[in-house]
Amino acid sequence: MKNIPNPATKTDPKELILASGSTARHRLLAAAGVEHRVIPSNVDEDAVKRRQRAAKADAAACALALAEAKAAAVSPRHPGGWVLGGDQMLDLDGEWLDKPETPSELRAQLLRLRGRKHTLVSALCLTRNGVVEWRHVARATLTMRDFSDAFLEVYLRAEGPRVLSSVGGYSIEGTGIQLFARVDGAPDTIMGLPLLPLLARLRRIGLMPS
Repeated sequence: MKNIPNPATKTDPKELILASGSTARHRLLAAAGVEHRVIPSNVDEDAVKRRQRAAKADAAACALALAEAKAAAVSPRHPGGWVLGGDQMLDLDGEWLDKPETPSELRAQLLRLRGRKHTLVSALCLTRNGVVEWRHVARATLTMRDFSDAFLEVYLRAEGPRVLSSVGGYSIEGTGIQLFARVDGAPDTIMGLPLLPLLARLRRIGLMPS
């Protein structure tokens, strides 16, 4: 990650700023060869979700609202730069599940998901000079197997607090893949950053070679 510039500093128009503190999104961009800087937006996500719930929005609309809010919070401070916001929601039969904050919440959430199908909705938003230039929403459907209580204890000991930053309480690129019977969707969508449509857009606006 590069250092964060001073506020109101004009930004290179060929530069991409990731308005998220997500380590997974940063790593995906870096692994794909996308040069970028990380500037967390510090948006009040709970407030955005409350407004979306009040509006009876679905998970996709909420994920997109969160992505846009993050980009909008960072973009005005970096005129000329391209700012990428991203977020993800977990939809369990129409109910939104949030990131578990404690090991006990993680255990309870995995028990709710056990033997059931849920959807991860990942949204991206590209903003420049405070104007939204591009939006994208992708979905992945995952079915957890009916794992035993004994397996759950093994999993919780192996993964511990490091999966608390994941909305589902798992990381499919690690031992979390053992939780599932079926996965329908791209791994990058499951990790919160649909790469192929983003890369296509970055090429189109000249941030990457075509």
